Amino acid sequence: MIANSEEKRMKSKDGQNSSTQLQEAIGLRSPRLFLEREYVTISVQAQQDKDCPKIWESLKQAFIYKNPCNITTEDYQPLMELASHPIPCNKSLFWSKTNDLVHRYTKSNHNFLTLEDTLLGYMADRVSWCGDPSAPGINYESCPKRTECESNPISVFWKMASKMFAEAACGVVQVMLNGSIEAGAFRSSSIFGSIEISNLNPDKVSAVQIWLMHDIGGPQSESCSGYSIRRLKDTLEERNLKFTCEENHRPVQLLQCVNNPDHADCRLCSSKTETP
Repeated sequence: MIANSEEKRMKSKDGQNSSTQLQEAIGLRSPRLFLEREYVTISVQAQQDKDCPKIWESLKQAFIYKNPCNITTEDYQPLMELASHPIPCNKSLFWSKTNDLVHRYTKSNHNFLTLEDTLLGYMADRVSWCGDPSAPGINYESCPKRTECESNPISVFWKMASKMFAEAACGVVQVMLNGSIEAGAFRSSSIFGSIEISNLNPDKVSAVQIWLMHDIGGPQSESCSGYSIRRLKDTLEERNLKFTCEENHRPVQLLQCVNNPDHADCRLCSSKTETP
């Protein structure tokens, strides 16, 4: 199945937490942690220029001792500036409801980068944090969910990081969507639909290629001519962005077939492209 991620909690062996453990969980205790990710194809120079202790400090200052339901974009601006780096053209890969599959793909194919493969995304992937107005300034027990308050530290962080990732995209960009969802592959309320599309620069992005993936043996709820994909096409073309759509992009489908080699979909491994 095309699965979503789960949040990771940071607790020590004796049940206590510390700022140091949070720092380690976020991946900034050592600059080597990010540099050693083999599939990240950002230039070595861009990575080596980053000051990880300063990045950690700017992240901490964004939320520590603050009301976890009152975080602003200004709180995270220093972090965004410190941790940003160029994204090579033709390598940006956006996604919605394909979390597990898209990251399995970028781990096996070094030609593409999701937000989670950048420094900002790597820091925060599957990690949550929030502040507390009282000492020690960090809440290690629970953090508010998006449904509880919109301006929580995690939501604000990912919205800003997603906006920055979209703004940096250039050339041909790819989008992996889930065609096995009954409600529709494209949702205007998703991060991709509500933030990333509107921040793609038509002067820098030459085309948007949709990879509409179906679960092996699962329902094919939507095709490239489906209702939500047509809405996506209209949205992109309104912004002067060229649109193409391909069902079951062959390299990705082959990856799905690793776990289902004998399924009929894998024996055929057919791919259909539509360019309206």
